[in-house]
Amino acid sequence: MLSAPDPRWPRWWFRGAAIYGTVALVASLAAPGAVSLPQLAFALTALAFQLVFWIIGGDPVRYRPLMLAGVAEKLAFGVPALILASGSATAVFGAIDLALGAGFLAAWFATPSRAP
Repeated sequence: MLSAPDPRWPRWWFRGAAIYGTVALVASLAAPGAVSLPQLAFALTALAFQLVFWIIGGDPVRYRPLMLAGVAEKLAFGVPALILASGSATAVFGAIDLALGAGFLAAWFATPSRAP
C-alpha cells in the first residue's frame, strides 16, 4: 500500500540545496587562481540566494511563492551551463542545478498554499 509523501521533504530539500550551494560556491571562490570581478559578483549573488533557500526551508508554506523564484534561479544557471559548457565540469553543476530546480517545482506543487 502506498503512503502519502512526507510533508516535511520540501523543508529538507530547500535546506539541503542551501547547504550544497553554499559549499559549492565557497569552494569555487577558494580554488587556486585569480577570481575575476564577474565571478565574484556571480558567487556573491548566488550566495544570497542560498540564504533565500534556507529561509524557504524554515517555513515552506509561508514562503511557497518564493519557491518559483528558486526555480527561475536554477534555470538561469542550469540551462546556459548545459548549452554553453557541454562536456565540462560547469555542465555537471548546471545539471545539478536543474535537478534541484525540478525538486523546487515539485516542492511548490506538494506544499499547500495555506497551513491546514
